[in-house]
Amino acid sequence: MYSIIIAMLVSLAVFFGFWQFDVSNVWWSILWGVFAFGATMFGINWIVRKKIMRIMTEMQDIMTNGQKQLQTKINKFQSRPTGDPKRLMDETEKLQKKVLTDALEFTNNLEPFCKWTPLFGRQLNTTRMQFNYQMKDFKKVDELLPRSLILDPMSAAMKLARLYSNKADMDEIEKTFQKSAARLKYNQSALLYALMSWIYVKKDMTDKAHTLLIKGCKANENETLKRNLDRLANNKVREFSNANFGDEWYALFLEPPKIQYRRQQPRMDGRPF
Repeated sequence: MYSIIIAMLVSLAVFFGFWQFDVSNVWWSILWGVFAFGATMFGINWIVRKKIMRIMTEMQDIMTNGQKQLQTKINKFQSRPTGDPKRLMDETEKLQKKVLTDALEFTNNLEPFCKWTPLFGRQLNTTRMQFNYQMKDFKKVDELLPRSLILDPMSAAMKLARLYSNKADMDEIEKTFQKSAARLKYNQSALLYALMSWIYVKKDMTDKAHTLLIKGCKANENETLKRNLDRLANNKVREFSNANFGDEWYALFLEPPKIQYRRQQPRMDGRPF
């Protein structure tokens, strides 16, 4: 890492300068060298972080503008559902793929900073993994996952979903879930508990799903978890559903979303529809 190398060189220069020119004794020289290392690292990281944030903001603008176009198209169809819903799905998928492709290509602008900031390369891989997941390029997702930094709930859920889809051993899936959930604070792990309980239900392990949801309700204030816990407690397994998580759940591509039509309110001004 360039930042560490530069900070080390500055630290050594300060140490030898203070010591050789009798500015201070050896111990004070070491202390000044350590201080110089910390100050240099802070300065470099501050400059690099500002540049990274500027590029990230531009990338977020690409995503935001694309989402606005998608939402406009969907809202228009929901308010006036004419035409083929499948065609709408195809059009929105194409538009979303274009937006994600543009954002993925834009991440190349962040590549030079991998040599300056420790762990930034893994953070960048995480972002790329998420974009590829949304594009359903699961081969690339599986390639990036081992080199990603899985700290946030969505990335952890994507990793867990890929293990399930790849028919990984349940021990591995459970260990991954436990490791990921342990990192998250109160009220951050609802999606993970929902996903893991869903996996248990799919594997006909409803007792484990019920036990897990009890823990999940203690770790999160979430109505969907509570509702699914109640359904399993009353042997209503068929009514188990994570649909109320909305886009968070359907973004994992484990279940297809349902297009909901918005009933148009009649106009009161006498004009035709």
